[in-house]
Amino acid sequence: MTEAPTRRRPRATTGFVRTVERVTPHMVRIVFGGPELDGLAAGEFSDEYIKILFAPPGATYPEPFDLGTIRETMPRDRWPTTRTYTVRRWDPANAELTIDVVTHGDEGLAGPWAMRAQPGEVVRFMGPGGAYRPDPAADWHLLVGDESALPAIAASLERLAPGARAHAFVEISDPAEEQKLDSPGDVDLRWLHRGDARPGSLLVPAVTGFEFPAGTPHVFLHGEATFVRDLRRLLYIERGIPRAGQSISGYWRVGHDEDRWQATKREWNESIEREQDTSAG
Repeated sequence: MTEAPTRRRPRATTGFVRTVERVTPHMVRIVFGGPELDGLAAGEFSDEYIKILFAPPGATYPEPFDLGTIRETMPRDRWPTTRTYTVRRWDPANAELTIDVVTHGDEGLAGPWAMRAQPGEVVRFMGPGGAYRPDPAADWHLLVGDESALPAIAASLERLAPGARAHAFVEISDPAEEQKLDSPGDVDLRWLHRGDARPGSLLVPAVTGFEFPAGTPHVFLHGEATFVRDLRRLLYIERGIPRAGQSISGYWRVGHDEDRWQATKREWNESIEREQDTSAG
């Protein structure tokens, strides 16, 4: 008789807020530290992300904190809620991990928390995970995204090979949200200010009208799911860019919180692939 595979228990890391900084009017930078971050398996990829755990109001958990035990012994409405954020920077020497959080006033879960976070506050998270880093052998790099993808784009630009050619398109609400981004590469960075328009409304025409350099790009394309879908079609179908090795997906979707988006993301992606495979055929 074949034994059923053992299900891996989720493991959470406990850290503490070290510093909180408002980088732009709508972007808050938080640095975590603590003994459990020492030796954290981070830094391999430039799109690494963590899943921060937020306890429901009034919920308390026994120590030591064990997510698997919580899920086995407590009702689902007492489980922590997760929110996903890109690792902006990992400092192994000081065991410090930095994230940037987009805020919209009292809207959402993580944004209001980030605006109120204080040094010393406990933070629990899972991860990091990740899959992308700029390929030093690529002919050139194309990085496209909205605010949600800005931390990963910034981290990726910092990790380009010296002199590597890159074109980056970043859509934000207004000029006050621009950041100074450093890179050893040869980078053409274009900030797009959409105002109150729908996310992606400027990215799609900007990338569509862009004259691609010769050679094959290594693509990083993330953000609101609808514009990612439209640009995915442009890149794969109209421009004929090979799919292997590219990093393209929707981080979020208008009208969906993260829970609803994650529950429907696989079906959304599969429908896009079927649609675009039919178009290619």
